[in-house]
Amino acid sequence: MAEIEPQPGKDGDIYVPYDKRSGVESTVYFTRDLSAEGLIKAFDTVGGHLHGKTGIKLHTGEPHGPNIIPRPWVKALIEQKLPDANIVETNTYYEGDRYTTEQHRKTIETNGWTFAPVDIMDEDGTAEIPVRGGKWFDHMTVGSHMLDYDSLLVLTHFKGHAMGGFGGSNKNIGIGCADGRIGKKAIHTKVHNNNMWSIDKEELMERISESAKATDNFFGDRIVYINVMRNMSVSCDCEGVAAQPVVTPNVGILASTDILAIDQACIDMVFAMKPEENHDLVERITTRHGLRQLSYMKELGMGNDRYKLIDLDNDNKRIVAKDAVQNLKPFVDTRAPEGKPAWEK
Repeated sequence: MAEIEPQPGKDGDIYVPYDKRSGVESTVYFTRDLSAEGLIKAFDTVGGHLHGKTGIKLHTGEPHGPNIIPRPWVKALIEQKLPDANIVETNTYYEGDRYTTEQHRKTIETNGWTFAPVDIMDEDGTAEIPVRGGKWFDHMTVGSHMLDYDSLLVLTHFKGHAMGGFGGSNKNIGIGCADGRIGKKAIHTKVHNNNMWSIDKEELMERISESAKATDNFFGDRIVYINVMRNMSVSCDCEGVAAQPVVTPNVGILASTDILAIDQACIDMVFAMKPEENHDLVERITTRHGLRQLSYMKELGMGNDRYKLIDLDNDNKRIVAKDAVQNLKPFVDTRAPEGKPAWEK
């Protein structure tokens, strides 16, 4: 008897308010301090879980990418807290300036990631790690060097994404730890299909999440998450200088040991903004059915969509997402003439 093909879930375009969710609460820490000091403050809440050889998974960006996490922030974090850590990346599935290891290393240098070792984890091949409880995968193919690490700091620039709707911690490791030829292809491309981007909407979100679950399970309690809500274009950093202008206000930095809770908190903050502040990003998230990332992570047992949001700037007071996005300043592109908003460029 033929195997029944998996079917993706639904409602990836439907936002579920906090009071409609069930289950226990995780802890998410929050600071409005978008600086090296703020990043270190956020790291201090979760960094004690990291031991041994540590990788820092971040998006190093396409050449001259305007929205990536500022290099001086990461440099300060490494120097003060993780002096022996490596930045870790994988090559891309699409052809471009990070497609081969040689091209990727040139881009890394162009973008200024020269203050710490950068390990391109699929440079020497791949490894397979299990996906527990998946319906699309029983394993994910990752860069072989990932197995050399004891701990992982997932340092994510939270933003939109052309196909995923949004790119948070789930996307950072779900796509970012999969190797450039096998793993990323399995996530994005249907078998025997000439369109390399033939998987989208709920099925894509589920495949990303299953891949992320493999990495999350591999590291266990030695993986932590930081999301930086700054320069949140609707475009991913993989679009480089072609990214759409940023119109969403900057918010702050979040940290957690729970991958679902931290991505959910970021989404809640976006949806708690005023319509004129969040319109573009909400539209990008919902039209791509990106919210299925969250509901499927919950189904996979990857964490909790309820959380205690701890305000590091105000004596660790518990707040809600709406409190975090009160009185936001309009985004101002610092590369534009002084004081000129990005949407007026």
